[in-house]
Amino acid sequence: MRFFAVFLFTLGLLISRSVAEQVDADLLIVGGNESACAAAVQAARLGVKRIVLVNDIDWLGGQFSAEGVGCPDEWTAVNGHRVNFPRSGLFREVIDRIRAHNSHVYGLPSPGNSYCGTETIEPAAAEKIFEELLAPYTEKNGGALRVVRGWQPVKVGLEGNRVASVEFERSSGEPGQLTVNARLTMDSSDWGDVIRLSGAKYAAGPDLRSRFGEPSAPEKFDDAGAQEMNPLSWCVVLRETGGKDGTIPRPASYDARSFIALDNTSPWVDSDMSAGVYSQSGWSVYTHRRLVDRWHNGLASGTEATFLNWPVQDYPLCQLPQRVVDALEKTEVGASRKNIVDLTPAQRRIIFEDAKQHALGMLYHLQTKVHDRVGDFPQSFRYLQLTDEFGTADRLPPKPYVREGLRLEALHMLREQDIRAATREPRWAKFQPPDGVFGFQFNIDFHPTRRKFLTDDRNGPWQYVHTESRSWHTDTDRAMFPARGLVPVERDGLLGCGKNIGVSSIVQSALRLHGQMMLVGQASATLAWMSLRDDVPPRDIALGSLKVRELQRTLLRGRGGPPVLIFPWQDTPLEASWYEAAQMLALRGIWQPDADSVFFFPEKTLVRRELARLLVGIQRAPGPLLSSAPRFVDVPASDPDRHAIETMMERGNFGSPDKAFHPDDPCDHATLQRWLTALKLPVSRDIMSPDQTKRPLTRAEAVRFLWDLLQHMEGA
Repeated sequence: MRFFAVFLFTLGLLISRSVAEQVDADLLIVGGNESACAAAVQAARLGVKRIVLVNDIDWLGGQFSAEGVGCPDEWTAVNGHRVNFPRSGLFREVIDRIRAHNSHVYGLPSPGNSYCGTETIEPAAAEKIFEELLAPYTEKNGGALRVVRGWQPVKVGLEGNRVASVEFERSSGEPGQLTVNARLTMDSSDWGDVIRLSGAKYAAGPDLRSRFGEPSAPEKFDDAGAQEMNPLSWCVVLRETGGKDGTIPRPASYDARSFIALDNTSPWVDSDMSAGVYSQSGWSVYTHRRLVDRWHNGLASGTEATFLNWPVQDYPLCQLPQRVVDALEKTEVGASRKNIVDLTPAQRRIIFEDAKQHALGMLYHLQTKVHDRVGDFPQSFRYLQLTDEFGTADRLPPKPYVREGLRLEALHMLREQDIRAATREPRWAKFQPPDGVFGFQFNIDFHPTRRKFLTDDRNGPWQYVHTESRSWHTDTDRAMFPARGLVPVERDGLLGCGKNIGVSSIVQSALRLHGQMMLVGQASATLAWMSLRDDVPPRDIALGSLKVRELQRTLLRGRGGPPVLIFPWQDTPLEASWYEAAQMLALRGIWQPDADSVFFFPEKTLVRRELARLLVGIQRAPGPLLSSAPRFVDVPASDPDRHAIETMMERGNFGSPDKAFHPDDPCDHATLQRWLTALKLPVSRDIMSPDQTKRPLTRAEAVRFLWDLLQHMEGA
């Protein structure tokens, strides 16, 4: 008997060891979304030695793939027209791969003709693109990256104030334990589980007005409480059936009254979106996020595809149906009043299942009530079926579309008033951080955050509620995200990634798009690389001006891929020889953008006031106290450049100046040569070349000359 007991004990030890694994890493990335993938690639390209990416599901790519959002939002407003915000960094690289894939499969780089965006990609194809993006850097191919799938974090180990390890369990519920010991950990999980489990400060749900003084923030909580968030949506990806009836079984919770908004909505319009994205002639449920438009592109039958991501489908995360409340309370008393961020994965799945049923209810309504209303036609939702590309039993994406999650309490928190615009035309945000790591612009964009039950039965039909302060019509200006927004206020060994970064709830609604999230991952990984290389905490880099400049230059140079756009001009090509110069001078506050334009205008000739402003900015020395009487008759006391112009004249040996400065006259190379000589600053041979002196000095040339000069002055 004793022998049998010893045998069982030994067998138990062997089994426990077989399902428990310890892994050491320099950089641990938790999550497999688009931000995590960008972080892994950037870290590998920069030379981080041991990178481990742990994802809770098999699919990589987040919004592009696992969440089923195959039409990325990219638009911004320029001169009254909707155009794409400039693509850069790993996001541009992925878009290029998407266009190449579509060209190969469909003969067109953009076959979707979608209302919401110029580019579309089917989820399985997107997942393959992300697999191929990571492949060259994986252990299998001799790289530093190990990708581990099917694990979710359950515990964080601390050494003092530093995150030292993360313990994982299998997402499937099967036995097993994985512990990753890492010098630095990035949290790109959907709900910020590593940040929460580490004890780092974070927020979830609305920020009260007293927190940041945001004009749109609530003064106090009401019945929605701290659960109110930008809703999640379970996307529904559909493909044509070839004329067969594809109507799904009636979902158990379906009630037509929940979807009555669809009864006055165009389900389909015959549009090729040639008028451009967001053209009202192409507005319908079908064309909203169409993935492949075979009818207008002459493609093969069976290729037509679209997906649903419509307000009626959104699933608010507060005021939950009673069936969800009851199921949550069975797991833990009080769970139904917690924010979804603070729930366990098993508890979240209760909400997810109801969200899936709601999404399927919308599809069923389109295939039945709406079909009966508008009549029979080939593009009817009745002749569409759920795609089988996800490999899931219900044919739905393995993850919901997550618009808002946990928000890290970071060294800097971006607020509504930092980015909110005064007009409908985006210009420059009021706050432009000197430690910016990427540029962005998108409206403060809340989908319906609340629900209203139509009867006393909280298991009955409900409709969405869009509140006045949490909607999608608040405009923002072009802004930059600061490096400090990636670093916790107190925890070491930890960086934010994905949506788990230093922003308010309101700002997160404008900073959540596919491209923005990829740039978050790329910036955070670059910060991680510098931290690991120099063996210093990330906060030391984010708070050090010289280190921040290296961080910015690394992002601007791409290091294996397209550069990142940091200062968000609309017209600064990433491949231009003067790109880094223009960016760095703007980031240093030396080049001031035109207040009334988002364009750099590289070929525009520099005028004298601009050159004076630049030269004074480069010298960075305090200017003299100005006399009450202006020095030049054409530079009055009210002129915003008076101080720069008179400071330059005071510092240099300009001889006996004229009474007039002619501030708006164009500069040529000779002007730059004379002024540099007068200020005793080095003069480039390119400027002194006889065949160049009379040539107009363009903005592109000026920033290149002056950036070289500044680096020479600083000994760089």
